[in-house]
Amino acid sequence: MMRPVAGSGQSVITSAVGIDQPTPIFESVDVYGNACQRLIIQPGAGTITATCIVEVSDFIDVEPNADFTPVDRLPDPVMHYLLPSRYCQSDMMLDLANEIISGTTPGYGQVEAIRAWIHQNIEYQYGTSVATTSAIDTAKNCVGVCRDFAHLGIALCRAIRIPARMVSGYLYQLDPMDLHVWFEAYVGGRWYTFDATQSEARGNRIVVAYGRDAADVAFMSEYGPVEVKEMNVWVNA
Repeated sequence: MMRPVAGSGQSVITSAVGIDQPTPIFESVDVYGNACQRLIIQPGAGTITATCIVEVSDFIDVEPNADFTPVDRLPDPVMHYLLPSRYCQSDMMLDLANEIISGTTPGYGQVEAIRAWIHQNIEYQYGTSVATTSAIDTAKNCVGVCRDFAHLGIALCRAIRIPARMVSGYLYQLDPMDLHVWFEAYVGGRWYTFDATQSEARGNRIVVAYGRDAADVAFMSEYGPVEVKEMNVWVNA
């Protein structure tokens, strides 16, 4: 999954995925609405290149007064973002969530309290987590990378009945530059962006995929002996 899809927060001007091998690439859309490319990689070395030009906002929407949306008023497609998932064991995190949101306004204020708590209490450090690290692991070890920050935020939101989903994509001026993930929470009748890796909200984000957790938004899912030798990511204004 390397191609962004046009939506309310972005307009895709151009987008393409190619490989320097004689193999076709088939397009499809998954259950979350993400654009997927399916291909058979031939034996030997190969390079996959994804490029896009996307118009996005310099800022993300912030609405401190967005209310908590009761479960009975949630749209059907949002409901599954309340469920525990592989890396977001929300059914085991209610006590911590309640401790974090104590005294906050239901809705956006609760999610912002969760984001701020993660930013202040979890150390960002490469090489401190693995593919199987979950939200519970991150809460216990107090260290991780953007993937772990997002999983923890999602699990804590779901624990207090706020739908939350993982978002993968690109962030302008991310340092060091890489693929990035953050989370969105559904309050006030819509989705809002939250990124616990940063002290303040930043825009200029290109969304590539949505999902319950990292298992749904991986940029590549391989079903054979594939080894990634090198990956380069760049974002220019």
